[in-house]
This record gives sequence, C-alpha cells and structure tokens, in this order.
Amino acid sequence: MEELVKQRALNLLGMATAARKLISGEEQVIQSIQRQKGNLVICTKDCSANTVKKIKNKCEYYEIPFVQQFETDELSLAIGKRRSIVLIDDRGFTKSLLKMKGFNDMNE
Repeated sequence: MEELVKQRALNLLGMATAARKLISGEEQVIQSIQRQKGNLVICTKDCSANTVKKIKNKCEYYEIPFVQQFETDELSLAIGKRRSIVLIDDRGFTKSLLKMKGFNDMNE
C-alpha cells in the first residue's frame, strides 16, 4: 500500500474511533459479527494465523468484508489502543476506506 494512502486510511480509523464507530478487540469483534453489526473487519498482518482464520471464517459466514492490512503498531497508534483486530460499524467510514486505491489489495 502506498504510504500516503496508508496514512489516510489510518487517519480515517482514528476518526472512526473518535466517532465511536469502531469496535476493537477479538471478543468484542466476534460478538459484533455474530450480531451482524458491522460493515468491515480489519485484521493486522502480524496477527496470529489462528486468530485470522477464526475471524475470517466468521466474516465469511456472516458476509462481512474482511481485509488484512497494517501492522499492529500502526493500527494501535491510529486508534489509541493496543489492538490487532477492529470492526467498523459505519457504512460511510467503510465506503471511504474501500474506495481508497490499494486499500483492500491484500497481495502486497
């Protein structure tokens, strides 16, 4: 992902956090997915394979988009908490992120 696009995406995640439209942490994200509350799940690239598989399977079952982007340190700095999994609970933020060129290009 281009550095400028990455920074814009991280800034958008920070705004989503401030607007209380971001759910973070593995258990809270899983509960929200099961309630079909949420529009996009972002998991960091350095998250454990077991956790990625569990979250990705939940997302596929409940038809919620899943992307694997950023490093844990980058995401944590953007949202103000040490997290590796977040769920965006707002269509506007989700649409803005997915429209960014290269955001959901997972084969970097």
